[in-house]
Amino acid sequence: MKGKAKLEPKKEIEEQKKYIEKVEEINKKEAPKYSILTMGCQQNENDSEKICGMIEQMGYEKATNQEEIDLAVINTCCVRENAEDRLFGKLGELKKLKEKRGTIVAIGGCMMQEKHITKKIKESYPFVDLIFGTHTLHRFPEDLFKVLEEKNKLTDILDIDGKVYEGLPIKRESKVKASVTIMNGCNNFCSYCIVPYVRGRERSRAPKDIILEVEDLAKQGYKEITLLGQNVNSYLRVERENNIPFEEYQGVHSFATLLEAINKIEGIERIRFVSPHPKDFTDDVIEAIANCKKVCKLVHLPLQAGSTKILKSMNRKYTKEDYLNLVQKMKNKIPNLTLSTDIIVGFPGETEEDLEETLDVVKKVKFEQVYMFIYSRRVGTPGDKMENQIPEEIKHKHFNRLKELVESQISENNQKYVGTIQEVLVEGVSKNNKNTLTGRTDSNKVVIFEGNINELINKVVKIKIVSEHMWYLKGEVVNG
Repeated sequence: MKGKAKLEPKKEIEEQKKYIEKVEEINKKEAPKYSILTMGCQQNENDSEKICGMIEQMGYEKATNQEEIDLAVINTCCVRENAEDRLFGKLGELKKLKEKRGTIVAIGGCMMQEKHITKKIKESYPFVDLIFGTHTLHRFPEDLFKVLEEKNKLTDILDIDGKVYEGLPIKRESKVKASVTIMNGCNNFCSYCIVPYVRGRERSRAPKDIILEVEDLAKQGYKEITLLGQNVNSYLRVERENNIPFEEYQGVHSFATLLEAINKIEGIERIRFVSPHPKDFTDDVIEAIANCKKVCKLVHLPLQAGSTKILKSMNRKYTKEDYLNLVQKMKNKIPNLTLSTDIIVGFPGETEEDLEETLDVVKKVKFEQVYMFIYSRRVGTPGDKMENQIPEEIKHKHFNRLKELVESQISENNQKYVGTIQEVLVEGVSKNNKNTLTGRTDSNKVVIFEGNINELINKVVKIKIVSEHMWYLKGEVVNG
Protein backbone atom coordinates (compact mmCIF):
# COMPACT_ATOMS: atom_id res chain seq x y z
CA MET A 1 0.00 0.00 0.00
CA LYS A 2 1.53 3.30 -1.07
CA GLY A 3 0.31 6.85 -1.22
CA LYS A 4 -2.07 6.63 1.74
CA ALA A 5 -2.53 10.06 3.30
CA LYS A 6 -0.93 10.33 6.72
CA LEU A 7 -3.33 10.98 9.57
CA GLU A 8 -2.59 11.94 13.13
CA PRO A 9 -2.80 8.92 15.47
CA LYS A 10 -6.21 9.82 16.99
CA LYS A 11 -7.77 10.38 13.57
CA GLU A 12 -6.15 7.23 12.23
CA ILE A 13 -7.68 5.13 15.01
CA GLU A 14 -11.11 6.68 14.38
CA GLU A 15 -10.70 5.81 10.70
CA GLN A 16 -9.85 2.20 11.58
CA LYS A 17 -12.95 1.93 13.78
CA LYS A 18 -15.01 2.64 10.65
CA TYR A 19 -13.30 -0.24 8.87
CA ILE A 20 -13.93 -2.51 11.87
CA GLU A 21 -17.65 -1.74 11.46
CA LYS A 22 -17.47 -2.40 7.70
CA VAL A 23 -15.90 -5.82 8.16
CA GLU A 24 -18.32 -6.61 10.98
CA GLU A 25 -21.17 -5.84 8.58
CA ILE A 26 -19.70 -8.29 6.06
CA ASN A 27 -19.48 -10.97 8.75
CA LYS A 28 -22.86 -10.42 10.43
CA LYS A 29 -24.65 -13.25 8.61
CA GLU A 30 -22.30 -15.86 10.02
CA ALA A 31 -19.45 -15.75 12.50
CA PRO A 32 -16.29 -16.71 10.60
CA LYS A 33 -13.43 -18.30 12.50
CA TYR A 34 -9.86 -17.08 12.93
CA SER A 35 -6.54 -18.37 14.24
CA ILE A 36 -3.36 -16.56 15.21
CA LEU A 37 0.17 -17.92 15.56
CA THR A 38 2.52 -15.75 17.59
CA MET A 39 6.27 -16.11 17.32
CA GLY A 40 8.89 -14.46 19.48
CA CYS A 41 8.98 -12.18 22.49
CA GLN A 42 6.44 -10.72 24.90
CA GLN A 43 6.26 -7.62 22.71
CA ASN A 44 4.98 -9.80 19.88
CA GLU A 45 2.51 -11.44 22.25
CA ASN A 46 1.23 -7.99 23.22
CA ASP A 47 0.89 -7.06 19.54
CA SER A 48 -1.05 -10.27 18.93
CA GLU A 49 -3.48 -9.38 21.71
CA LYS A 50 -4.19 -6.13 19.85
CA ILE A 51 -4.62 -7.98 16.56
CA CYS A 52 -7.05 -10.39 18.24
CA GLY A 53 -8.91 -7.45 19.78
CA MET A 54 -9.45 -5.92 16.33
CA ILE A 55 -10.35 -9.26 14.73
CA GLU A 56 -12.99 -10.13 17.30
CA GLN A 57 -14.56 -6.67 17.05
CA MET A 58 -14.85 -7.37 13.31
CA GLY A 59 -17.10 -10.34 14.05
CA TYR A 60 -14.65 -13.25 13.98
CA GLU A 61 -14.58 -16.02 16.56
CA LYS A 62 -11.52 -18.00 17.62
CA ALA A 63 -11.33 -21.32 15.78
CA THR A 64 -11.24 -24.54 17.80
CA ASN A 65 -9.76 -26.64 14.99
CA GLN A 66 -7.77 -25.96 11.83
CA GLU A 67 -10.41 -27.17 9.40
CA GLU A 68 -12.77 -24.27 10.23
CA ILE A 69 -10.30 -21.37 9.90
CA ASP A 70 -11.49 -18.53 7.63
CA LEU A 71 -8.74 -16.07 8.61
CA ALA A 72 -5.24 -17.25 9.54
CA VAL A 73 -2.85 -14.67 10.98
CA ILE A 74 0.84 -15.22 11.67
CA ASN A 75 2.65 -12.63 13.80
CA THR A 76 6.33 -13.19 13.08
CA CYS A 77 9.62 -12.70 14.90
CA CYS A 78 12.98 -12.28 13.18
CA VAL A 79 15.40 -12.56 16.07
CA ARG A 80 16.52 -16.11 15.19
CA GLU A 81 16.81 -18.07 11.96
CA ASN A 82 14.60 -20.96 13.09
CA ALA A 83 11.68 -18.51 13.13
CA GLU A 84 11.96 -18.34 9.33
CA ASP A 85 11.90 -22.13 9.06
CA ARG A 86 8.83 -22.22 11.29
CA LEU A 87 7.06 -19.55 9.21
CA PHE A 88 7.65 -21.26 5.87
CA GLY A 89 6.65 -24.62 7.34
CA LYS A 90 3.38 -23.12 8.56
CA LEU A 91 2.72 -21.52 5.17
CA GLY A 92 3.03 -24.97 3.61
CA GLU A 93 0.19 -26.14 5.89
CA LEU A 94 -1.94 -23.07 5.16
CA LYS A 95 -1.60 -23.52 1.40
CA LYS A 96 -3.66 -26.72 1.65
CA LEU A 97 -6.25 -24.97 3.80
CA LYS A 98 -6.35 -22.06 1.32
CA GLU A 99 -7.01 -24.43 -1.57
CA LYS A 100 -9.69 -26.33 0.36
CA ARG A 101 -11.52 -23.50 2.15
CA GLY A 102 -10.39 -20.19 0.65
CA THR A 103 -8.88 -19.13 3.98
CA ILE A 104 -7.48 -15.59 4.06
CA VAL A 105 -3.81 -15.71 5.03
CA ALA A 106 -2.25 -12.64 6.67
CA ILE A 107 1.34 -12.30 7.89
CA GLY A 108 2.58 -9.48 10.09
CA GLY A 109 5.29 -8.68 12.60
CA CYS A 110 9.01 -8.02 12.59
CA MET A 111 9.98 -10.44 9.85
CA MET A 112 7.79 -8.60 7.37
CA GLN A 113 10.06 -5.54 7.72
CA GLU A 114 12.85 -7.57 6.09
CA LYS A 115 12.75 -7.04 2.33
CA HIS A 116 14.32 -10.40 1.45
CA ILE A 117 11.61 -12.21 3.44
CA THR A 118 8.66 -10.39 1.86
CA LYS A 119 10.25 -10.94 -1.56
CA LYS A 120 10.46 -14.69 -0.89
CA ILE A 121 6.86 -14.81 0.30
CA LYS A 122 5.58 -13.04 -2.81
CA GLU A 123 7.61 -15.29 -5.10
CA SER A 124 7.24 -18.66 -3.35
CA TYR A 125 3.93 -18.29 -1.49
CA PRO A 126 1.74 -16.16 -3.79
CA PHE A 127 -1.44 -17.36 -2.05
CA VAL A 128 -0.69 -15.06 0.94
CA ASP A 129 -3.37 -12.35 0.90
CA LEU A 130 -1.97 -9.72 3.26
CA ILE A 131 1.49 -8.70 4.47
CA PHE A 132 1.70 -5.99 7.13
CA GLY A 133 4.59 -4.64 9.18
CA THR A 134 5.27 -3.51 12.72
CA HIS A 135 4.48 0.12 11.89
CA THR A 136 1.14 -0.63 10.21
CA LEU A 137 -0.43 -3.07 12.68
CA HIS A 138 -3.08 -0.48 13.56
CA ARG A 139 -4.27 -0.48 9.91
CA PHE A 140 -5.16 -4.17 9.96
CA PRO A 141 -8.96 -3.52 9.78
CA GLU A 142 -8.58 -1.35 6.66
CA ASP A 143 -6.18 -3.80 5.03
CA LEU A 144 -8.44 -6.77 5.75
CA PHE A 145 -11.50 -4.92 4.40
CA LYS A 146 -9.71 -4.23 1.12
CA VAL A 147 -8.67 -7.86 0.80
CA LEU A 148 -12.28 -8.96 1.40
CA GLU A 149 -13.83 -6.37 -0.93
CA GLU A 150 -11.28 -6.13 -3.73
CA LYS A 151 -10.11 -9.76 -3.66
CA ASN A 152 -6.55 -8.53 -4.24
CA LYS A 153 -3.26 -9.26 -2.51
CA LEU A 154 -2.08 -6.40 -0.33
CA THR A 155 1.24 -5.36 1.21
CA ASP A 156 1.19 -2.60 3.83
CA ILE A 157 4.67 -1.94 5.18
CA LEU A 158 6.41 1.28 6.25
CA ASP A 159 10.20 1.52 6.26
CA ILE A 160 10.14 4.64 8.44
CA ASP A 161 9.65 4.76 12.19
CA GLY A 162 6.01 4.41 13.16
CA LYS A 163 4.08 6.54 15.62
CA VAL A 164 2.52 5.56 18.92
CA TYR A 165 -1.15 4.67 18.44
CA GLU A 166 -3.49 4.59 21.43
CA GLY A 167 -6.97 3.14 21.66
CA LEU A 168 -6.58 -0.15 19.79
CA PRO A 169 -8.90 -2.88 21.07
CA ILE A 170 -7.12 -5.69 22.88
CA LYS A 171 -8.05 -9.30 23.69
CA ARG A 172 -5.91 -10.59 26.56
CA GLU A 173 -5.42 -14.31 27.06
CA SER A 174 -4.90 -14.16 30.83
CA LYS A 175 -7.26 -12.71 33.42
CA VAL A 176 -4.49 -12.63 36.04
CA LYS A 177 -1.43 -11.13 34.33
CA ALA A 178 -1.21 -8.45 31.65
CA SER A 179 1.61 -6.88 29.65
CA VAL A 180 1.68 -3.15 28.97
CA THR A 181 3.95 -1.66 26.32
CA ILE A 182 5.64 1.52 27.53
CA MET A 183 7.85 2.19 24.49
CA ASN A 184 8.59 0.92 21.00
CA GLY A 185 11.83 0.58 19.08
CA CYS A 186 15.48 0.65 20.12
CA ASN A 187 18.47 2.96 19.65
CA ASN A 188 21.22 0.59 20.77
CA PHE A 189 22.13 -1.23 17.53
CA CYS A 190 23.75 -4.27 19.12
CA SER A 191 25.63 -5.87 16.24
CA TYR A 192 23.76 -9.19 16.48
CA CYS A 193 20.27 -7.68 16.66
CA ILE A 194 17.79 -6.87 13.89
CA VAL A 195 15.23 -5.19 16.19
CA PRO A 196 16.21 -1.51 15.59
CA TYR A 197 15.87 -2.11 11.85
CA VAL A 198 12.41 -3.69 12.05
CA ARG A 199 10.84 -1.80 14.99
CA GLY A 200 12.56 1.53 14.42
CA ARG A 201 13.92 4.11 16.86
CA GLU A 202 12.82 4.52 20.46
CA ARG A 203 9.37 6.07 20.92
CA SER A 204 7.90 6.30 24.42
CA ARG A 205 4.20 6.24 25.21
CA ALA A 206 2.79 9.17 27.13
CA PRO A 207 2.84 8.64 30.92
CA LYS A 208 -0.89 9.33 31.19
CA ASP A 209 -1.78 6.65 28.64
CA ILE A 210 0.28 4.04 30.49
CA ILE A 211 -1.07 4.93 33.93
CA LEU A 212 -4.69 4.93 32.72
CA GLU A 213 -4.21 1.54 31.04
CA VAL A 214 -2.79 0.02 34.23
CA GLU A 215 -5.57 1.59 36.33
CA ASP A 216 -8.14 0.07 33.99
CA LEU A 217 -6.45 -3.35 34.25
CA ALA A 218 -6.57 -3.07 38.05
CA LYS A 219 -10.31 -2.38 37.87
CA GLN A 220 -10.72 -5.50 35.73
CA GLY A 221 -9.05 -7.55 38.46
CA TYR A 222 -5.56 -8.02 37.03
CA LYS A 223 -2.94 -8.52 39.73
CA GLU A 224 0.37 -8.58 37.84
CA ILE A 225 1.64 -6.12 35.24
CA THR A 226 4.71 -6.55 33.03
CA LEU A 227 6.05 -3.37 31.46
CA LEU A 228 7.41 -4.01 27.97
CA GLY A 229 10.01 -2.34 25.81
CA GLN A 230 13.21 -3.14 23.95
CA ASN A 231 15.06 -0.99 26.51
CA VAL A 232 12.62 -0.08 29.28
CA ASN A 233 15.05 1.78 31.49
CA SER A 234 15.59 4.41 28.80
CA TYR A 235 11.87 5.28 28.91
CA LEU A 236 11.42 8.99 27.95
CA ARG A 237 15.20 9.42 27.61
CA VAL A 238 15.03 10.36 23.92
CA GLU A 239 12.36 12.93 24.70
CA ARG A 240 14.38 14.45 27.58
CA GLU A 241 17.71 14.51 25.73
CA ASN A 242 16.24 16.03 22.56
CA ASN A 243 13.87 18.47 24.27
CA ILE A 244 10.87 16.72 22.72
CA PRO A 245 7.87 17.93 24.73
CA PHE A 246 5.86 15.38 26.69
CA GLU A 247 3.24 15.84 29.36
CA GLU A 248 4.13 14.64 32.83
CA TYR A 249 1.37 12.76 34.61
CA GLN A 250 1.45 11.93 38.31
CA GLY A 251 5.09 13.06 38.34
CA VAL A 252 6.23 10.54 35.71
CA HIS A 253 9.24 11.76 33.71
CA SER A 254 11.49 8.67 33.71
CA PHE A 255 11.40 4.91 34.15
CA ALA A 256 12.06 5.18 37.88
CA THR A 257 9.15 7.59 38.40
CA LEU A 258 6.92 5.36 36.24
CA LEU A 259 7.64 2.40 38.54
CA GLU A 260 6.83 4.59 41.56
CA ALA A 261 3.54 5.76 40.05
CA ILE A 262 2.36 2.26 39.11
CA ASN A 263 3.38 1.01 42.56
CA LYS A 264 0.68 3.30 43.99
CA ILE A 265 -2.17 1.87 41.88
CA GLU A 266 -4.62 0.01 44.09
CA GLY A 267 -5.34 -3.57 43.06
CA ILE A 268 -2.04 -4.21 41.30
CA GLU A 269 0.08 -6.51 43.46
CA ARG A 270 3.09 -7.25 41.25
CA ILE A 271 5.09 -5.23 38.73
CA ARG A 272 7.67 -6.76 36.40
CA PHE A 273 9.55 -5.29 33.45
CA VAL A 274 11.55 -6.51 30.42
CA SER A 275 14.05 -5.80 29.12
CA PRO A 276 16.44 -3.26 30.62
CA HIS A 277 19.94 -2.56 29.29
CA PRO A 278 22.84 -2.75 31.80
CA LYS A 279 24.42 0.45 30.47
CA ASP A 280 21.24 2.42 31.29
CA PHE A 281 20.57 0.95 34.74
CA THR A 282 20.70 4.17 36.73
CA ASP A 283 20.75 4.57 40.50
CA ASP A 284 17.22 6.00 40.62
CA VAL A 285 15.86 2.80 38.99
CA ILE A 286 17.73 0.67 41.53
CA GLU A 287 16.25 2.79 44.34
CA ALA A 288 12.75 2.45 42.86
CA ILE A 289 13.05 -1.35 42.73
CA ALA A 290 14.31 -1.42 46.32
CA ASN A 291 11.64 0.94 47.68
CA CYS A 292 8.56 -0.08 45.69
CA LYS A 293 6.94 -3.03 47.47
CA LYS A 294 5.04 -4.21 44.40
CA VAL A 295 8.05 -4.25 42.04
CA CYS A 296 9.30 -7.84 41.90
CA LYS A 297 12.84 -8.35 43.13
CA LEU A 298 13.64 -10.64 40.20
CA VAL A 299 15.35 -8.38 37.66
CA HIS A 300 16.05 -9.55 34.11
CA LEU A 301 19.51 -8.17 33.30
CA PRO A 302 20.72 -9.32 29.87
CA LEU A 303 24.43 -10.21 29.86
CA GLN A 304 24.73 -11.62 26.30
CA ALA A 305 28.45 -12.42 26.83
CA GLY A 306 30.96 -12.38 29.67
CA SER A 307 33.97 -11.50 27.54
CA THR A 308 34.74 -7.78 27.32
CA LYS A 309 36.21 -8.39 23.86
CA ILE A 310 32.99 -10.01 22.62
CA LEU A 311 30.82 -7.39 24.37
CA LYS A 312 32.69 -4.68 22.47
CA SER A 313 32.20 -6.57 19.21
CA MET A 314 28.49 -6.86 20.08
CA ASN A 315 28.36 -3.07 20.65
CA ARG A 316 26.95 -3.57 24.14
CA LYS A 317 28.72 -0.49 25.64
CA TYR A 318 29.78 -2.15 28.92
CA THR A 319 32.57 -4.47 30.07
CA LYS A 320 32.52 -7.68 32.10
CA GLU A 321 33.67 -5.64 35.10
CA ASP A 322 30.94 -3.03 34.55
CA TYR A 323 28.32 -5.77 34.58
CA LEU A 324 29.64 -7.46 37.72
CA ASN A 325 29.95 -4.11 39.51
CA LEU A 326 26.33 -3.29 38.61
CA VAL A 327 25.18 -6.67 39.94
CA GLN A 328 27.03 -6.07 43.20
CA LYS A 329 25.57 -2.56 43.54
CA MET A 330 22.06 -3.94 42.97
CA LYS A 331 22.58 -6.77 45.47
CA ASN A 332 23.80 -4.24 48.07
CA LYS A 333 20.75 -2.01 47.65
CA ILE A 334 17.89 -4.42 46.85
CA PRO A 335 16.98 -6.96 49.56
CA ASN A 336 16.24 -10.50 48.28
CA LEU A 337 17.35 -9.60 44.74
CA THR A 338 17.39 -12.43 42.20
CA LEU A 339 18.55 -12.10 38.61
CA SER A 340 17.73 -13.67 35.27
CA THR A 341 19.63 -13.07 32.05
CA ASP A 342 20.07 -13.70 28.31
CA ILE A 343 23.30 -15.20 26.95
CA ILE A 344 24.35 -15.72 23.33
CA VAL A 345 27.07 -18.25 22.53
CA GLY A 346 28.94 -18.60 19.25
CA PHE A 347 29.10 -14.90 18.34
CA PRO A 348 31.75 -14.19 15.66
CA GLY A 349 35.24 -14.38 17.11
CA GLU A 350 34.25 -16.22 20.30
CA THR A 351 37.17 -18.36 21.52
CA GLU A 352 37.38 -20.93 24.31
CA GLU A 353 38.83 -18.16 26.50
CA ASP A 354 35.86 -15.90 25.72
CA LEU A 355 33.46 -18.69 26.65
CA GLU A 356 35.32 -19.18 29.95
CA GLU A 357 34.72 -15.49 30.71
CA THR A 358 30.98 -16.02 30.20
CA LEU A 359 30.99 -19.13 32.38
CA ASP A 360 32.86 -17.15 35.05
CA VAL A 361 30.08 -14.54 35.20
CA VAL A 362 27.44 -17.28 35.46
CA LYS A 363 29.36 -18.88 38.35
CA LYS A 364 29.73 -15.57 40.18
CA VAL A 365 26.22 -14.17 39.73
CA LYS A 366 24.30 -17.45 40.18
CA PHE A 367 21.36 -16.39 38.01
CA GLU A 368 17.88 -17.59 38.92
CA GLN A 369 17.13 -18.18 35.23
CA VAL A 370 19.33 -18.12 32.13
CA TYR A 371 17.82 -17.88 28.65
CA MET A 372 20.48 -19.38 26.38
CA PHE A 373 20.76 -18.83 22.63
CA ILE A 374 23.07 -19.96 19.87
CA TYR A 375 24.09 -16.97 17.72
CA SER A 376 22.00 -16.74 14.58
CA ARG A 377 23.12 -14.57 11.66
CA ARG A 378 20.55 -11.95 10.68
CA VAL A 379 20.73 -10.30 7.26
CA GLY A 380 21.18 -6.53 7.63
CA THR A 381 23.09 -6.59 10.92
CA PRO A 382 26.82 -5.86 11.37
CA GLY A 383 27.27 -9.32 12.92
CA ASP A 384 26.22 -10.98 9.69
CA LYS A 385 29.07 -9.26 7.83
CA MET A 386 31.80 -10.23 10.30
CA GLU A 387 34.39 -12.57 8.78
CA ASN A 388 35.22 -14.62 11.88
CA GLN A 389 31.97 -16.62 11.99
CA ILE A 390 32.00 -19.66 14.29
CA PRO A 391 31.36 -23.13 12.80
CA GLU A 392 28.04 -24.66 13.87
CA GLU A 393 29.67 -27.58 15.67
CA ILE A 394 31.73 -25.17 17.81
CA LYS A 395 28.62 -23.09 18.56
CA HIS A 396 26.82 -26.19 19.81
CA LYS A 397 29.84 -27.28 21.83
CA HIS A 398 29.93 -23.87 23.56
CA PHE A 399 26.16 -23.97 24.10
CA ASN A 400 26.34 -27.40 25.72
CA ARG A 401 29.05 -26.26 28.13
CA LEU A 402 26.94 -23.27 29.18
CA LYS A 403 23.83 -25.44 29.48
CA GLU A 404 25.68 -27.95 31.67
CA LEU A 405 26.82 -25.20 34.06
CA VAL A 406 23.40 -23.52 34.23
CA GLU A 407 21.59 -26.78 34.93
CA SER A 408 24.13 -27.71 37.61
CA GLN A 409 23.24 -24.46 39.39
CA ILE A 410 19.46 -24.89 39.18
CA SER A 411 19.20 -27.58 41.86
CA GLU A 412 21.43 -25.57 44.19
CA ASN A 413 19.31 -22.46 43.59
CA ASN A 414 16.09 -24.41 44.10
CA GLN A 415 17.24 -25.91 47.40
CA LYS A 416 17.14 -22.50 49.07
CA TYR A 417 13.34 -22.46 48.57
CA VAL A 418 12.65 -25.83 50.24
CA GLY A 419 11.13 -25.30 53.67
CA THR A 420 10.41 -21.60 53.07
CA ILE A 421 7.02 -19.95 52.77
CA GLN A 422 6.58 -18.11 49.46
CA GLU A 423 3.91 -15.73 48.26
CA VAL A 424 2.55 -17.23 45.05
CA LEU A 425 0.22 -15.55 42.57
CA VAL A 426 -2.21 -18.31 41.55
CA GLU A 427 -2.63 -18.39 37.77
CA GLY A 428 -4.81 -21.43 37.19
CA VAL A 429 -4.84 -25.19 36.72
CA SER A 430 -1.52 -26.84 35.91
CA LYS A 431 -1.18 -27.79 32.23
CA ASN A 432 0.38 -31.13 33.11
CA ASN A 433 -1.90 -32.14 35.97
CA LYS A 434 -5.51 -30.98 36.14
CA ASN A 435 -5.69 -31.91 39.81
CA THR A 436 -3.12 -29.30 40.81
CA LEU A 437 -2.84 -25.52 40.57
CA THR A 438 0.08 -23.44 39.36
CA GLY A 439 1.46 -20.02 40.18
CA ARG A 440 4.70 -18.09 40.44
CA THR A 441 6.81 -16.63 43.19
CA ASP A 442 8.15 -13.07 43.18
CA SER A 443 11.32 -14.59 41.67
CA ASN A 444 9.22 -16.12 38.86
CA LYS A 445 9.64 -19.71 40.03
CA VAL A 446 6.80 -22.02 38.97
CA VAL A 447 5.07 -23.62 41.98
CA ILE A 448 2.69 -26.59 41.73
CA PHE A 449 0.27 -27.29 44.60
CA GLU A 450 -3.17 -28.67 45.43
CA GLY A 451 -6.09 -26.35 46.13
CA ASN A 452 -9.55 -25.11 45.17
CA ILE A 453 -9.30 -23.17 41.90
CA ASN A 454 -12.45 -21.16 42.60
CA GLU A 455 -11.15 -19.97 45.95
CA LEU A 456 -7.52 -19.30 45.02
CA ILE A 457 -7.41 -18.13 41.37
CA ASN A 458 -5.99 -14.63 40.92
CA LYS A 459 -4.93 -14.38 44.56
CA VAL A 460 -1.52 -14.14 46.18
CA VAL A 461 -1.38 -17.17 48.49
CA LYS A 462 1.20 -18.28 51.05
CA ILE A 463 2.70 -21.60 49.97
CA LYS A 464 5.18 -23.73 51.88
CA ILE A 465 7.73 -25.24 49.48
CA VAL A 466 8.15 -28.94 50.23
CA SER A 467 10.37 -30.10 47.34
CA GLU A 468 12.20 -28.95 44.21
CA HIS A 469 11.97 -30.62 40.81
CA MET A 470 14.47 -28.85 38.50
CA TRP A 471 11.99 -26.76 36.51
CA TYR A 472 9.37 -26.25 39.22
CA LEU A 473 8.80 -26.27 42.96
CA LYS A 474 6.13 -28.26 44.78
CA GLY A 475 4.28 -26.72 47.68
CA GLU A 476 1.37 -26.80 50.10
CA VAL A 477 -1.09 -24.04 50.94
CA VAL A 478 -0.45 -22.50 54.35
CA ASN A 479 -3.75 -22.22 56.19
CA GLY A 480 -4.47 -19.45 58.64
